[in-house]
Amino acid sequence: MSVSEGLSFVAPVPDGPWETFLATIDSVERYLGPLARFADTLRRPRRALIVDIPIEMDDGRIAHFEGYRVHHNLARGPGKGGVRYDAAVTLPEVMALAGWMTVKNAAVNLPFGGAKGGIRVDPKQLSRKELERLTRRYTSEIGFLIGPDRDIPAPDVNTDAQVMAWMMDTCSVNSGTSATGMVTGKPVALGGSLGRVDATGRGVHVIGREVARRVGMPLEGARVAVQGVGNVGAVAARLFARSGARIVALQDRGASIVNPEGIDLGAALAHKAASGSLGGCPGSETISAEAFWDVESEVLVPAALEGALTADRAARLRTRMVLEGANGPTTPSADRILGERGIVVVPDVIANAGGVIVSYFEWVQDFNSFFWTEDEVTHRMDHILAGAFEQIWHTADELGVALRTAAFVVACRRVLEAREQRGLYP
Repeated sequence: MSVSEGLSFVAPVPDGPWETFLATIDSVERYLGPLARFADTLRRPRRALIVDIPIEMDDGRIAHFEGYRVHHNLARGPGKGGVRYDAAVTLPEVMALAGWMTVKNAAVNLPFGGAKGGIRVDPKQLSRKELERLTRRYTSEIGFLIGPDRDIPAPDVNTDAQVMAWMMDTCSVNSGTSATGMVTGKPVALGGSLGRVDATGRGVHVIGREVARRVGMPLEGARVAVQGVGNVGAVAARLFARSGARIVALQDRGASIVNPEGIDLGAALAHKAASGSLGGCPGSETISAEAFWDVESEVLVPAALEGALTADRAARLRTRMVLEGANGPTTPSADRILGERGIVVVPDVIANAGGVIVSYFEWVQDFNSFFWTEDEVTHRMDHILAGAFEQIWHTADELGVALRTAAFVVACRRVLEAREQRGLYP
């Protein structure tokens, strides 16, 4: 294993996730005033851990996987961020995701810094026992970095409550305690919070509602297109449909479907569960993946992986509002084009912050061993998220900038103010 401090060795990749993050930091520096002297703090992750994860496969072979845990900034509190299992995971991606977590936590004023983790693996190729062994070995390898007052992992792409349960149990066994606060997104029976599963998608809907109200666009009858129908996209689509919107297009990894009159979301998800894909869903037309970006809508929710909304797609897009359900789905060049075209883009650091807010609630509940009802969780999340968005909207109006810039200005000021007040050691 290796730990790198003050990283600067990652080769640049045009429109890569780390370059996208850095470009946004560059764009907001002018608004930071005297705090700008600390801006390089945001360009240099505090530390990154790269680990080898050897496990015994079911057939007796020894397989090796590469894992990461990155602490971007801890000025405002312990690190907070998910763990993803994906064959395309890289260190620059995890660095960017950790940076976005720093900004996201500060944008909604949570007492956390930014962290993220991942393993380069296709979890679909592993048995349940192999997945458990992988998770437990990874947890042990990063164990000296994580803890309820150091860094609290959570679910992300291809990880879930069961993976968090294995992580929690591994930490508990290794420390000789019942370490419920080591991770969030756990099963409710192990100290998880009610409302956590739907929180990120619910937050996307809350922000969509807030933007629609401010721009005078009724959600009743609004056309919504959702890219990615996992936990975030499916929940957001369900809540938009419940608000009277029409889900006109859906896309997963296997197929894209469209129906201008509205897709029966329940039927589409049932078809996907039965067949493994949205393709061929009754009552809708299957279209190409690229044609999805040409479907006309009022609201577009990219809720898959980063970098999906490219400059070419942004130039063709026919929508009024983009709600970033995924982390970093819009490239910098696409962001500029959308701004020039007058399309409202709500950045991921506020649009999908519902999940980390409820993770914060779970952390607080674990510390106190006192748990809230789902209605209490939902009400508190709505209140915090709507209030945070109000400040970001006001900042955008005051500075005459896009919402992404405003969100980063609000967040970076908070992070750098904490950095300034804490000072440099020694």
